[in-house]
This record gives sequence, structure tokens and C-alpha cells, in this order.
Amino acid sequence: MKFQEIQKRAKSEWEELQNTTYILIGTATCGRAAGALSTLEAFHGELSRRNIEMKIIQVGCMGLCYAEPLVTISKPDSFRIVYGNLTPELVPRLVEGYIMGDDPCLELALGTLEGGNGEAPYIPELPRFEHELRLVLHRCGYIDPENINHYIANGGYISLEEALRRKPDEIIEEVKESGLRGRGGAGFPTGQKWELCHKAKGEPKYVVCNADEGDPGAFMDRVILESDPQQVIEGMIIGGYAIGAKQGYIYIRAEYPLAVERVKIALKQAEELGFLGDNILGSGFDFHIELAMGAGAFVSGEETALMAAVEGKMSTPRLRPPYPAQAGLWGKPTLLNNVKTFANIPLIIERGADWFSSIGTEGSKGTAVFTLAGKVNNKGLAEVPMGTTLRELIYDIAGGIPKAKSFKAVQIGGPSGGCIPAGLLDTPVDYDSLHQAGSMMGSGGLIVMDEDNCMVDAARFFLDFTTKESCGKCTMCRLGTLQMHQILEDIVAGRAKLKDLKLLFELAEEVKLGSLCALGRTAPNPVLTTLRYFRDEYEAHVLEKRCPAKVCPELTVYYILPDKCERSCEHCVLTCPTEAVKGEKGEIKVINQEKCSKCGTCLEVCPPEYDAVVKLSPVSLLPSKESSEVK
Repeated sequence: MKFQEIQKRAKSEWEELQNTTYILIGTATCGRAAGALSTLEAFHGELSRRNIEMKIIQVGCMGLCYAEPLVTISKPDSFRIVYGNLTPELVPRLVEGYIMGDDPCLELALGTLEGGNGEAPYIPELPRFEHELRLVLHRCGYIDPENINHYIANGGYISLEEALRRKPDEIIEEVKESGLRGRGGAGFPTGQKWELCHKAKGEPKYVVCNADEGDPGAFMDRVILESDPQQVIEGMIIGGYAIGAKQGYIYIRAEYPLAVERVKIALKQAEELGFLGDNILGSGFDFHIELAMGAGAFVSGEETALMAAVEGKMSTPRLRPPYPAQAGLWGKPTLLNNVKTFANIPLIIERGADWFSSIGTEGSKGTAVFTLAGKVNNKGLAEVPMGTTLRELIYDIAGGIPKAKSFKAVQIGGPSGGCIPAGLLDTPVDYDSLHQAGSMMGSGGLIVMDEDNCMVDAARFFLDFTTKESCGKCTMCRLGTLQMHQILEDIVAGRAKLKDLKLLFELAEEVKLGSLCALGRTAPNPVLTTLRYFRDEYEAHVLEKRCPAKVCPELTVYYILPDKCERSCEHCVLTCPTEAVKGEKGEIKVINQEKCSKCGTCLEVCPPEYDAVVKLSPVSLLPSKESSEVK
């Protein structure tokens, strides 16, 4: 079947849908975690009870994860309205009010998807969207990821049809001129990688999509594959055509069952319509894609370790050169890109390199997709032009810090990224600026910390992760990170001396130099940046045996204020798991510090009107003899 016929049929199906009343429910992983499947079941039950026939379509994530479960109701003679935090209990109100009647139930709405209502906000004009530019995410949450016709009707596979009419060299040149850099973290020029692979000698050639995404707090790739998998597949097919490959693999971790399921469906549908397989769209070009399941090792995100896993071997990195573009899978030239990199390819082919390169900064073109996690009001996903500042991301898009707390730091670039302080909030988000600040773009994870976070403990937490995820091949990564972690454990426990800070810094530098792959080379980043920007916190732990944020258990105590203790209240006494709180009814309560386990239960149960329990970080009574001038 010709592409024009496929497109015509898809558009007809889409237009037919738009002329009916239908419901979209976000059932990506974030929606399911918030109870979207129960909301879905409630809609089916309520419509059935009222004998109403209506399409309910499960879609992906719109990026507004903080407002899940998200429901969109579209009526042909009215507005499309997005409702947030829609629990099953609210479903009857919505069915009766808006589906059966003319009451849009605006008290439940986030806003409309068309302007002009005047009574509800227009979602594209919400403050956060003034800073966003959704290119990769523009269909996510609005189309059925399990219906290829929705993708085609909204511009899908136009780029592939165009690419197959061009020469491979022309496509590679377009990608090179666009300035697209790899979105997996390293930021290597994509067009240059494609050119190297195209010119490399050896057959067969392979295309691999890295969908491992092992960073804590990162879920960009998962959302794209759950919400709009066809755009990634289209990008891979174009890449295969450009370099002369006939086989592709999507390496995806098994912990993403929904993404795996939806990618399988997408691959099957693409093959049924002739976008995959032999003689694609009558062009004579053959290309097949298979799924390769990962077991969850963080190191598998490194390209050579990933290829070893696809080959059925242990996920361990190897020395480069030769690079994968020259000798990758089974020793053959292999093009390996991230999910978001492939998702950008159809946009570049369709709209041109000049358009894409007009977005972003001189050295970082296009947009960046970030997860907004940690201490922010509006958790979720955001896609912004390169060069957008961290301040805009955290305050204008993510809604700032909860409970009016002070911003302290943002950890960007995954567990191997650096911690950037408040003084650098106006740092542009691009490859070069983040590198200068001691961090990196990474795959797009962004974790915000506030005044209640201890930066020494944060460095310990991230280093604990990378230490455990080390494959063990390199001595410096295997033992160096372990020794660094032990020093951090001593610091948060109040056992360290000032000379340990010097050793910690030296170890961090040596691990960077002595590790084979990026996991080891970047693992010290959280330590180095916290030493650089928050040295006063390290010195407080070491010299004063005090945790300024009152986080580290060994350096904090719980204390009951005698003048605020309500003698008749026994909440703390009855709930203390170690029986450390003493005091009969009618007596002032006292905490036995030797028995106290620092669990904080007494603080949690103390009635707010009394507010008698406090958490303190005492200063050591003995002054340190060490000089803080030691570096």
C-alpha cells in the first residue's frame, strides 16, 4: 500500500474521532501509580450504568505527573478540557455534568486545550508553557500509543517517506547541519557519528537504540516509549537507511513492562503497514527491529557494555577505540543513539536543519527533555530550548519549592551529575555551561534539594548508588569509589578528620583519571561539586561534629522542651519504639539519648499545638585542634 493511501485512511479515522465525544485517560506508569486504572474502570462502569456508548482511549503521559490521574474530555461542539487529580469518586459528577450535560465542571479542570473560553485557563498559555517548547513530547498524552493511525494522522512517517526519496549522504548531511548532539549524556555530534558509521567498512551494519535509562529520578525515555513509540521507531528506520543497516535493536530494561508492551505493539503495527520489514514503502530498503531486554544493570547504559548485553555477554565496558561506529555489535559497524536522539530525527527531516539549528544555543541545538523530581511542587516532564536557565526550570516550570522552603541545590545529569548551588541558578541548561559548573547534561534527570537536605549526605547517597552499580572491571572505579564512600560514611557519622577531606578530593580526581568508562569517570562528580560549593557543610561535620541540615542521625539529637511539654500528653511515650522517652502522666517527659534510635517518631506524634519536640544538631563541646586552612 502506498504511503498516501495509508495516510488518508489514518486521517479519516482521526477526523471521525474528532467528530465524536471521547475520553482520554493517561495510563502511563505515572498515571497508573496515581490510580488511573481505577479511574478508567470507574468511567467504564458509570457509562455502562447510564447506557452511554463512548470511546475511552488510554494515552501516555502529558508531562504533568503531579496532577495525575489526568483525564481529557473532547466534545465536538465544545472545548477539550483537561481534568487533574481525577479520582474514581469524581467520575459520576463529570459524566453527569459535562458528558451528559453542558456543565464543564471547571472546579475539577486544569484548563482547556482551545482558547477563548474565558472561564478556564488555556493550557498552552499556562506560565510553565511560556518557557517550554514541546517537540519530542508534542504528541505525548494526546494520541493512543497503541494505534499507529493516530501517529500517522498527526504527522507520523512523513519524514521516512521523504527520507527514502533522498540519498543517504543527503540525510546524514542534514543531521550534521542541524547540530543535533546525542541526548544520552555524552553530547557527541549525531551527524558525525552517522557519517563515521556510514563510511565504516564491514557488513552487516546495525542500529541500536539505548533505552536502558538507569538514572534514579529519570523517566524521560520511558515516558516517550509509553506515550509515542512510533517516533523513535521512525527515527531508527531513517538511521538504518542513512548508514546502510538492515537490522536494529531496542535495548530496554525489563523494569519497564508497560514501555516494553507498547513498543512491541508499535513494532508489529509498523511492520503490518510496511514501515518495517522488507521493501519498506516499495523503496527496496529492508529494515527489521528486535527488542533486547536488559536486566537492570546501570552500567548497561554505557554503549560498549550495552552491546555486550545485546550479544548475550556480561555488561562490562571495553576499551575504545575502536568505537562502535567502526566495530560494535559482533565486531560490525553499529550506530547507537539514545531514545530522544532518534525521536528528534523525524523532526529534522521534516522541518529541515536550519529550523532545528535555530533553536537553542551556539553549541547546543534543539530542545532538552528533563524530569522534574525532588523538592518541587510540580513534578513531571518538561521540554525546553537549550539555554533555558535552571531558575526557569525549577521556579517557572516546576512551580518552585514546596512549603516556601529555600532552594539549596539541584543535582543534574543522573547519579554521576554534579550538585549546582543556588548561586548558579541562572546557569543555562546546555552541554558546555553545565560542564563548566562541574556537572553534565546527562540523559535529563534533575533532582531538586532544599534547605532540609544535607549535601554531604546527598553526595554519600549518589556515590552509594554508583559504587554498587560499578561492574568492577577497573580498580579505581571498583575500589576508589568504595573508599570514597567509606570516607563519606565517616563524615556523616562524625568520625572523620579534616585530613580526610583532602584524601576524599584526591581520590575523586584519581577515580576520574583511572576509570575506563563514563560511569567511573563521572562517579566522583557529586563529591567534587559538593566539596567545591558546600565545603562549609563538610567542615561543620568534621570540625564541629554538627550537621547543619539536621539530617545525619549520628550528629543530631531529639529533645523535649520542658516549658512546652504538656504533662498530661503521652503520645511520645506510647509510640517510642525503644522506650527512650520517660515520664509518668503529669510529669515532664525526657528522652534518654543512649536509648534513642533517632527514628523521629516523637517529633511526628507530638501535637502541633504543643510543638514540644525539637530536632537539634549540637556543636561539639571540644574545639577542634585542626586548622580549617588545610585543603
